[in-house]
Amino acid sequence: MLTSEDGAVSATLGLGGNIGDPATAMAQALMTIDARDDCEVLAVSKLYRTPPWGMTEQADFYNCCALVTTTLAPFDLLAACLDIEREMKRVRKERWGPRTIDIDVLTYGDHKVNTETLHVPHPRMTERGFVLLPLSDIAANLLVDGKSVGEWLRDADISGITVADANADWWRRVIS
Repeated sequence: MLTSEDGAVSATLGLGGNIGDPATAMAQALMTIDARDDCEVLAVSKLYRTPPWGMTEQADFYNCCALVTTTLAPFDLLAACLDIEREMKRVRKERWGPRTIDIDVLTYGDHKVNTETLHVPHPRMTERGFVLLPLSDIAANLLVDGKSVGEWLRDADISGITVADANADWWRRVIS
């Protein structure tokens, strides 16, 4: 589903972190998104432990992806994600650096957005195994730039990525 009759759009989010308890932080973020009247979490990937990317001299990350439906416009969905990051004390010191939580809008229906503050589909998602592997758990057939997530994944580097929790409900169990 890309857009429903009520105007809701399917979007995908990428979540990650490597400071403190990232699994709990991601679970809290997902529950906050799901509790909103204008968003619903439809599916969450397995939880993955991934080597750092970009700046490699830091702790491993934990990553997951979520499929949501939302009535928010793309910029409003981004704003909601950034608000959650701020509430969870995310500090942006350096690109690809350590973080308590990171929430990226990966896709928003079949929309393309290219502005200074938002790029959808996420511009580097098709190069990143730590995005494609969890995204393939929940949306392997999703088309991004003319190829399915599964097709992009075949060419991605997923070395060092391991499953930290294979249960798709890990995010509901972490906090309960």
